[in-house]
Amino acid sequence: PSFTYASLIGQAILAHPEKRMSLNAIYSWIIAAYPYFQRDSAGWMNSIRHNLSLNPSFVKRSRDGGEPVGKGQLWTIEAGCEVQFVGGKYKKA
Repeated sequence: PSFTYASLIGQAILAHPEKRMSLNAIYSWIIAAYPYFQRDSAGWMNSIRHNLSLNPSFVKRSRDGGEPVGKGQLWTIEAGCEVQFVGGKYKKA
């Protein structure tokens, strides 16, 4: 795909009805949307984690009481940063 990892993460999160996803859900969305990643090594998963951790547009939020049980927190896009993902591509502010 001709998208950066940040773009792929943004696409996944914005496609979710609640605009937040677990790390595993982000992986699953990317694999479903871009079958290329099924053939690739797991190295791309490291890049996804790296982008989530270092890009200030992505933030972790605690699970609400109504969330499905699972480990870890949910990733979302920082309020006001959604405009950086228009058209599925990430643009730094």
